[in-house]
Amino acid sequence: MVRFFLIFIAVLAVLFRIDMLDEVQRVAIEPWTSLLATASAALMTPLDSDVAHHGRILMSKATGFAVSIEAGCNGVEAAIILIAGMIAFPSSWKHKLAGIAIGIAAVQVVNLLRIISLYYLGKWNMTVFEFAHLYLWQALIMLDVLDVLVVWMLWIRWIARQQPPSPPQPPLANAA
Repeated sequence: MVRFFLIFIAVLAVLFRIDMLDEVQRVAIEPWTSLLATASAALMTPLDSDVAHHGRILMSKATGFAVSIEAGCNGVEAAIILIAGMIAFPSSWKHKLAGIAIGIAAVQVVNLLRIISLYYLGKWNMTVFEFAHLYLWQALIMLDVLDVLVVWMLWIRWIARQQPPSPPQPPLANAA
């Protein structure tokens, strides 16, 4: 357990440091955040032609109400926590990479629901928006990360049980 936490903390520190680099922000994080706004608008516009997006901003054409997807709201930090947990857990790299890919997708699906719901909550009632943004969705995103991590860990344990045990190795002869 100590090994898990030491690796988890080390990976978190490295990934958060990488996340904070200006070049990484410019080349990866900012385009990703804009893509989230584009995806959110694409999901919303078939049912709501009032939605527009520009960069990382979703806005109402009629009222001018807008939400900006900022750092901490793009799912990157949640993905970093998920990645650190999966890397720290003992399993093959094949299983880690599969878990990371599926896990990040699951976190981002929930994050899209979060962004869309916050947009509509903000149009409706700013007090409810603030509560949902600062408390409710923060907890739900972390709960999603925890759920994905636990399901993945259970899957890893299930895989281990399906494999036949290794035959015992003969003892090494003492060299005298």
